[in-house]
Amino acid sequence: MTHWDIDRTSGGRVTVRDLLVDAERRLSGVGIESASVDAAEIIALVMGTTRSRLIMQDVVDADRKVRIEQLLTKRQSRIPLQHLTGSAPFRRIEVQVGPGVFIPRPETELVTEAGIRELATRTGRIAVDLCSGSGAIALSLALEVPGSTVYAVEVDDAAVSWTRQNVDGQVRALAAAGSRVVVVHADATRVAEPGEPLVQLSGTVDVIVSNPPYIPNRMLPRDPEVRDHDPKRALYGGEDGLDIARGVIRSAAILLRPGGLLVIEHADSQGTDAGERGIPGLASAMVADADLALMVNLPAGSALWNRVTDRIDFNGRPRFTLARRA
Repeated sequence: MTHWDIDRTSGGRVTVRDLLVDAERRLSGVGIESASVDAAEIIALVMGTTRSRLIMQDVVDADRKVRIEQLLTKRQSRIPLQHLTGSAPFRRIEVQVGPGVFIPRPETELVTEAGIRELATRTGRIAVDLCSGSGAIALSLALEVPGSTVYAVEVDDAAVSWTRQNVDGQVRALAAAGSRVVVVHADATRVAEPGEPLVQLSGTVDVIVSNPPYIPNRMLPRDPEVRDHDPKRALYGGEDGLDIARGVIRSAAILLRPGGLLVIEHADSQGTDAGERGIPGLASAMVADADLALMVNLPAGSALWNRVTDRIDFNGRPRFTLARRA
């Protein structure tokens, strides 16, 4: 028997296939549901290729085996895969992510698509992404709807640095689309109030898309990746989870033109069945107070929203609300 055969059969795991089998087993063992995908992504990263082209790779040298082992150990400790790879796919792009910014989820791609479809029908094509985080929503709106101007509003100091980094990374693509993304470091719940950065846009915006924090303070997310690594400010929305959403809906009422569309994500427990404890019920019940009536040109006590509907996600669960500015 040759030395190579001994190495291969005594636990050396020198091929990509060997490493994939071992990595998937280990990640599954700690309860990671996406073990096969995560194993392939980690190995592809170290091998300098993509997951789809990993099959074309063969022998793995010692240095790469060490690096793969280091990343696998971190993933076993439930550090998010996206923090290890440094990026997250979102619709047609990849955004840079890491500690301090919320990792965009596949469910939010549907939320964004609703905004994209509406924005594409408008002539002015002005949109706002409230609670922008990585900037994934804002960039998708701008890149998929040519000729758009999108304002990405983010309050958190750490998160807004990621917003800017991702916008800077798409400068050429934005120019090719004839679009622009303006990063606004401000509170999404107050950004349209007098003296705040977007007050000049009042009554002119076509579409607002938002994925605000919506987890009630008393609840702990089940997944360690979310609970231990997503920034708390991006997760928790007050005692009932709706504090930030209330402010976002108010800002949206000021910014949108009459008939403009608000698209706002929520937890699956905050849909129509939740009544006024859910986003659809909250929007339907919201009326203009004395101050807001002056800003939105409606009589005090008037309903702010009509045609309020709710939409489901990939798993058939309530996920986001659509509302038209009255």
